Amino acid sequence: MPSVNFRLYLVTDRHQTAGRPLSSVVGRAVRAGVRAVHLRERDLSTFELLGMAEDLQRTMPDLQLYLNDRVDVALAVSSRGAHLRESSLPTRVARDLLGPEQLLGRSVHSVEGVLTAEREGADFVVLGPIYSTPSKQEYGPPLGLGVLEKAARTARIPVFAIGGITILRAREVRGVGGYGVAVLSSIMTAPEVEQTTQAFLSALEVP
Repeated sequence: MPSVNFRLYLVTDRHQTAGRPLSSVVGRAVRAGVRAVHLRERDLSTFELLGMAEDLQRTMPDLQLYLNDRVDVALAVSSRGAHLRESSLPTRVARDLLGPEQLLGRSVHSVEGVLTAEREGADFVVLGPIYSTPSKQEYGPPLGLGVLEKAARTARIPVFAIGGITILRAREVRGVGGYGVAVLSSIMTAPEVEQTTQAFLSALEVP
């Protein structure tokens, strides 16, 4: 089974790029050191998503691409793997479909969700929201660093934090045992994508 070898997980939203092409923003982040990208363009048709995934992989062959909730597209383009919402396809079903060579991530909102995902075959989880953020209000109040610390201490798979993540908070996440962070707007909307990406990567080096 391949291992998770990244700590910064870039989540995409082509509507939050400050008017720039998604491929341009992702490319700048990758050149600055991002290894893994969660392609989360949920409003695209299968054909459109397939084309976007193929384009990103063709132009950035070293990129680890994860398809949001689309195991079929992940298989079709032989991406690094797939990423599931907590309410989507059961982890064990997706694991069987992907096989051992592709990685499987899952978004969860509790320590119990982390442990269930681990037990059913997820390779890593994204837990949140850890901090308050308008984009995650539907999931209730922020979980806080205490919940993240408990999840990271209990689980054997990497636990990434999401929700209100800044460069300073990335250091806090690592300080309580979080494996890494998942980031969307902080990088996708940044005027200086490369500089912001490098600052996140430096913050995540905290032992």
